[in-house]
Amino acid sequence: MLFGMTQDSETDFIEAMGLILQGDGMPRIAGRLMGLFVLHGGPFSFTNLADRLEISRGSVSTNTRLLEDLGVIERVAIKGERQDFFRLASDPYAEIVERKRTRSIRARETILRNAETLDDLGQDGLKRVDELANFFRVLAMATDRALDDLRDGDGASPRTSKTHPPLAAE
Repeated sequence: MLFGMTQDSETDFIEAMGLILQGDGMPRIAGRLMGLFVLHGGPFSFTNLADRLEISRGSVSTNTRLLEDLGVIERVAIKGERQDFFRLASDPYAEIVERKRTRSIRARETILRNAETLDDLGQDGLKRVDELANFFRVLAMATDRALDDLRDGDGASPRTSKTHPPLAAE
């Protein structure tokens, strides 16, 4: 347990993370796992994860693979242990944003490449395709700014950065 956290507040945080990721279209268990990693970092074995979250080893396997693919967690070896262990990646949030940026750039390039073959679509159709390509351009630019802010804040090597105003106080 973390300093100042009760078992109930820890459970609430983990469950809230499950709901947050589920709201973004991801499995709720992936969010619960992420919540546990955010709180404790790891390393955790499959058995540790299954026991702590009261989920099956199959769910652990499926969802750790997903979080690993997203760059949120990483697989680690522990000397003398035969099973896999996982821990929170060193810069998981920037990794999530970087992957989103890459997907946005690729999506825009794919749209533009395929738009060249859409001669008989008409002006309205071409305008909608251009708007879609612009959406992905804007999204990639926004992720660049997000990466600047994330990397500036934690001392990691920032990209060429502009000063961004803070968000309005909540």
